Amino acid sequence: MGIVVCAVVLPLAVASAGQVGDRGDAPSAPRALPRGDDKLPSAAPGGSRSPSLLGLGLATAARCGPQVSSPAGVEAQTCVLTQGADTWARTYYRDTTGGPLDAALTLMGPGDRTVRTHCALDGDDEPGMCETPREHTRGAPADYTAVAEFAGRAGHGPLLLRSGSNSPAETDG
Repeated sequence: MGIVVCAVVLPLAVASAGQVGDRGDAPSAPRALPRGDDKLPSAAPGGSRSPSLLGLGLATAARCGPQVSSPAGVEAQTCVLTQGADTWARTYYRDTTGGPLDAALTLMGPGDRTVRTHCALDGDDEPGMCETPREHTRGAPADYTAVAEFAGRAGHGPLLLRSGSNSPAETDG
């Protein structure tokens, strides 16, 4: 009976190869999202340099607005995401209303370009996500904003919450 010996060399090869696209400069650390939510990585704004590669894929830069909630029971945070040459909008939500809702998510970019998508929320109190299709980035990623609006199904009922990717301007009190 022969003995079979298996060796796992992949972790050693990955560890010794370094980061994909590594040119000797250290990657920037992700910044925390508002209120300590660290679900999304974020890249520091940086001139014309291509996105850093983290691990085996392109890093995703996220610009998110504040987490907001309505007295009716909807919570959301809306972000503009950029990865490589693509930009899209994503909203994270939680619907505690107990009833079905619709979300309209709009990505607005340079040249009056807009991409809009609709998502159905079930009111099951579970966190969810809605995102627009990705589009080729035109101009700078900072030229994009996103807005999510939450209301009753099929446009029935009042607007319950509006969430944007832009943070409120800092004011001196």
